Amino acid sequence: MDAVTHARAFAVNNAWSNLRLYRACLALSKDEFDAARTSFFPSIPRTLNHILIVDWYYLDALEGGGKGRALLENEVPFPAVDALWAAQREVDKRLVAFTERLENDASLDVEVRIPRRDHVQVERAGDVLMHLGTHQIHHRGQVHAMLAGTSVKPPQLDDFFLRGDLPLRETELRELGLPIR
Repeated sequence: MDAVTHARAFAVNNAWSNLRLYRACLALSKDEFDAARTSFFPSIPRTLNHILIVDWYYLDALEGGGKGRALLENEVPFPAVDALWAAQREVDKRLVAFTERLENDASLDVEVRIPRRDHVQVERAGDVLMHLGTHQIHHRGQVHAMLAGTSVKPPQLDDFFLRGDLPLRETELRELGLPIR
C-alpha cells in the first residue's frame, strides 16, 4: 500500500470511529454528557471540543486556509452534543476530501505552515496527517474510557476495519457517504 492510500484509509477510519463514538455520546442524558469526569480534559464535551478545534487547526494548515490560531480561541464552541457532532462530521468530511485530493506520495512531502504563538512551524503534510490521526486516537480513547462510567456502553473502536469485516461497518460508511473499501 502506498502512503497516499494509507492516508486515505486513515481518514476514512477516523470518520467511522467518530461516528461510533458520537452515537454513544448522543445516547447519553444531558447530565451524563456534561458530568465532570477524570481525564486530561475534565468532561466528555471538553474532550470532544478539543478534538474538533485541533482538527480545524491542523486541517486549516493543510489546506492553507489562513485562519491559524484563531481557530483555537474558543475551547468549547459547541456545548451541546448534537451541534458538536455536526461540526465534527463536517471536519471529518473535509479531512477525507483532503486525502482524496492527494495525487501521489510526493503530495505528502509538501510543506505545511503551522502558525504557533511565536513562530511559524514548517512540517511535511504526511507528518501533519500522522500527528492529527494520533491526536484523534489519543483523545477518542479518553472519551471511550469516560463512557465506561456512564449508562451507555463504550462502542467498539479498535477493530472492524479489516477488509473481511466490511459487513460490520458498511452501513455506517454509507451513512457517512464514505468510500466502501
